[in-house]
Amino acid sequence: MGMNVGSESTTEDEGIVDINTTPLIDVMLVLLIMLIITIPLQTQAVSIDLPQGNPPPSTEETPVVTLVVDFDNSLTWNGQPINGEADLQAHLREIASGPEASRPEFHLQPNRLADYKTVIHVMADAQRLGVTKLGIVGQEQFADGK
Repeated sequence: MGMNVGSESTTEDEGIVDINTTPLIDVMLVLLIMLIITIPLQTQAVSIDLPQGNPPPSTEETPVVTLVVDFDNSLTWNGQPINGEADLQAHLREIASGPEASRPEFHLQPNRLADYKTVIHVMADAQRLGVTKLGIVGQEQFADGK
């Protein structure tokens, strides 16, 4: 009578030694979902006392400076001709200086026949020198498309 230990016979039912991890994974996923659902959402709030009602309109009007680029690329600052690059930069430095709230608006009014290069050069100088309130006006002349 012999006994086969560690034999390769397939006739005997052998037990599986590995742990069945499927129920453990199921329980873990259920716990994870419950944890996610039960964690209260953290809300960040800052209390601010905001004024109620409509504020009165501002009584101060913002000053406006107009620079016209004419058809022959000549520059006019509030009706006064500009004589060269240094004069233009001096005017732009003047409106860019001072506190932000009191700076005048800079309106650029190009003629439709003015060179693109001149208009862009004025805008680049204004940006470089710190002009923040810039607007291009007189666009109705370009609406015709002629």
